Amino acid sequence: MLRAFQWDLARQVERLDFLLAQLPRYADWGYQQLYLHLEDAVEYPSLPGVARADAYRHADLARLVAAAGRVGIQVVPIANLLGHTQYLIKHPDLCDLNELRAADGSPQERGQICPLHPRTLEVAARVLNDVAPFCTAGLVHVGLDESFHLGRHPLSRAEIAERGLAAHFAAYVGRLHTLATAHGLRMGLWADMLALLPGAIPLLPRGLAAYDWYYYPFARHPRMELYNFRDYDLTPALRRQGIAYWGCPMNGSFRHEPLPVFGDRLANLRSWWDRCRRTQAEGFLVTSWEPNRLALELTTVMDAAAACLWQDPAVDDHTTMLARGFERVFGRSGAREAARVALRADEHAFAGYARWELNERWNATGQRDGLAPAEREARLFARFARLPLPEPFAASLCFRHYLAERDAFVRRAAQGVARLRRLQATGQPLAPLLAPLRNEAAAFGRAWQAGRRAARRMWLRTREPSAPSPNDAVLAADAARLATWRTWLAGCRRTPAHVWTDNPVRGPWQLEFTVRNFEPALQKVVVEQQQPDGSWRVIAGRFTIEFRAVAARRQARVQRTFSVPVDVLERPLRIGVRGLGRVAISQVTLSDGVTVLTALRAPVRLGRRAPAKGFPTLDWEHNAGERRLTFPFPARHA
Repeated sequence: MLRAFQWDLARQVERLDFLLAQLPRYADWGYQQLYLHLEDAVEYPSLPGVARADAYRHADLARLVAAAGRVGIQVVPIANLLGHTQYLIKHPDLCDLNELRAADGSPQERGQICPLHPRTLEVAARVLNDVAPFCTAGLVHVGLDESFHLGRHPLSRAEIAERGLAAHFAAYVGRLHTLATAHGLRMGLWADMLALLPGAIPLLPRGLAAYDWYYYPFARHPRMELYNFRDYDLTPALRRQGIAYWGCPMNGSFRHEPLPVFGDRLANLRSWWDRCRRTQAEGFLVTSWEPNRLALELTTVMDAAAACLWQDPAVDDHTTMLARGFERVFGRSGAREAARVALRADEHAFAGYARWELNERWNATGQRDGLAPAEREARLFARFARLPLPEPFAASLCFRHYLAERDAFVRRAAQGVARLRRLQATGQPLAPLLAPLRNEAAAFGRAWQAGRRAARRMWLRTREPSAPSPNDAVLAADAARLATWRTWLAGCRRTPAHVWTDNPVRGPWQLEFTVRNFEPALQKVVVEQQQPDGSWRVIAGRFTIEFRAVAARRQARVQRTFSVPVDVLERPLRIGVRGLGRVAISQVTLSDGVTVLTALRAPVRLGRRAPAKGFPTLDWEHNAGERRLTFPFPARHA
């Protein structure tokens, strides 16, 4: 069984000297292939203008591939040629390739390429021609995953009406396969579209490689999130069609996580290793995605820990496996302590949209969640941040400490707003409370400085100082909110009635309710307010995905508070669910900090059950279920 790892360079460009230095280590750990997820991170001589400003030159990539070959590692470029092709359609000369069309027939700004556009094969041929010199494993991976816009173009709709969606997809795979074989290359694709369109498998050319991915622990078969985590098994159909099977765990973070959830990642590695051995898979690929909020060396630790599966098969506990990973990357000293801290940090993972929402808005915290859990988390990461640990891990824990401090600060500030409003409502002076709130803002300003230093330490380990960091963008937004909060406090000092106005942590009124995700799939909860013309406008929305093993199951007990500011009470509100699956909402209240109005107490289920099969329609514009809210407003608000 081939053993491979992946570098996702499409999100951020890593310094070439760092990448070159890692290759001999990966060879020592027993890896045989390197997959490079590129998108616009490399120049395409045949498509000038597609590469971004800081992209690798062709000569840079040639140097990396040659260095990999010298230590016995073959390279497989990943060139996305269906889903995730924004890197192509963003270019003015290629935007017409887009599957998605506006009402007037013009291409929309975002989407994916249309398989039947007259220029699609020409552009695909140019991409493959430019990456072919780097395909030292004799294989090119063309992506094709998560192509949910399939069939939206008029040309696609016509073919699908005649042949069906599975045949439409399989025909495009066949055309790409012809382009790859012209270079003497095998072709690989992600297998999720085959799980969604199993009827395509008998129509595919023989000799392909299908890469099955799923990023949570599982017992025997991977599961499909869109189908409410139902099991599926592609191996019998792929074997009959002569298509090689690969299993693909993941080593790092989901979207906005500053640390991997180490235990979940280790369990996912073990699940796939066992499955690959059981199914006699051709290969085992440890993927890496969106590591631009991480210190990249922590994904390297996970890759090194994965090597235990073949180098230390007797190791079967997470602590020892992770300690071996730290030891291989940073040396033996302190490796076991680092593993212990990493697994303890998992208990407070900054994972899922409910936690990430604070990056976008501070008025997302719910009063009913309380302050104590946030303060305990901040104290824990303060202790971790002082430990003598490997530098990238220490910097990551310092940044994680900042996020915990921010959570606690925002919750204290929100409680302070409610207390200020109660004081003002009863005619009491505000000064005794305003002073400590100003002091806390000053203290958080110092925490922000420490967080910024930590984020830079994480970034500069492997990346150029001039390149933009998404963590720096979060910090800049936090600094702006902090400045606005201080200005608001000053306004309250001058004019006590100012406490009733909007501020970064609370609106004039705050809608709050509990969302229970009892059938995880791909749901989005939205809050809408009716406009004067009768239409409904989304004022807040949140995906329910947790990105944790505890929620990757058919039935779950995940419960989160949803909180959103409301400026205008005269316009009706409603809660809706979009996407796939159901949720339950309960305890719906509206409060200005003094008055609390209740629209709903007992749980109400919204949405429709996730499908059990078929290609899903992901509609993020219309509600699959909704509940209009009626509050017992006082006379002055009626």
